[in-house]
Amino acid sequence: MHPLLFHFGHIAVPTYGVLTAAALLAALAVLVQQAKRLTLRADQAWNLGLIAILAALFGARLLLVAAHLRAFRAHPFWVLGLANISGTWIALGGAAIGLAAAVLYALAEGLPLLRTADAAAPAVALAFAINRIGAFCGGLAWGTSTALPWGVSYRSVVAYLWYRTPLGVTLHPVQIYDAAASLAILALLLWLPHRRDGETAGAWLFLYGVCRFFLEFYRGDPRERVFGGALSLCQALAILAVILGGALWLRREPHAETPQEMPLQSS
Repeated sequence: MHPLLFHFGHIAVPTYGVLTAAALLAALAVLVQQAKRLTLRADQAWNLGLIAILAALFGARLLLVAAHLRAFRAHPFWVLGLANISGTWIALGGAAIGLAAAVLYALAEGLPLLRTADAAAPAVALAFAINRIGAFCGGLAWGTSTALPWGVSYRSVVAYLWYRTPLGVTLHPVQIYDAAASLAILALLLWLPHRRDGETAGAWLFLYGVCRFFLEFYRGDPRERVFGGALSLCQALAILAVILGGALWLRREPHAETPQEMPLQSS
């Protein structure tokens, strides 16, 4: 694979980072397009997406610095992204900060939260697909060993140094499985008619939650465990996503009560 896209002097540009940036730009474009389809203002959708992305990136970097404060003091340029040390909690914390910023912006602008989430769901699905392709190219979030003919083997020392990817071992291309699942879900979300607010977001949460739960069994990289090691943290979150997604998918719009007719009074 190709963890290093190109090398310019002392600056190394990772493939994963470039494709992640491309994923975010593509997500913004889809978010604006879906906002128009759902009668939301395109400029507000763009602002919301941009705020969420920036808050998530800066939030994750601040959490990384806080978790490794001593190392940051010794190497201040670490905060600029020159280090590849990260973790599930840091990534999830950054995502939570980005989500909170998006919700606050939506509330401040008076955007309907569920309809805005419906517009964001296809954008997130596309971003996940491109991001996982980047992870596959770089060797991040590598899979378990396999003897299947479509297994992949990493040879780049950079992949080992940056992501601790095993070299010379045939692995499940679990990142491609993940990307394929996200693309299939994206196609379904774009095909589904929008009948009520929250349905599209619920469909994405439910379907991706199911896929991610089972894909975690093919992950070979170290992951945080919960419930006494019975589940990975991502599997626990996938279960929550399935529950929340099912609730949104099956919710019914409240019907306005029809006022009862007043009985006619005889004069």
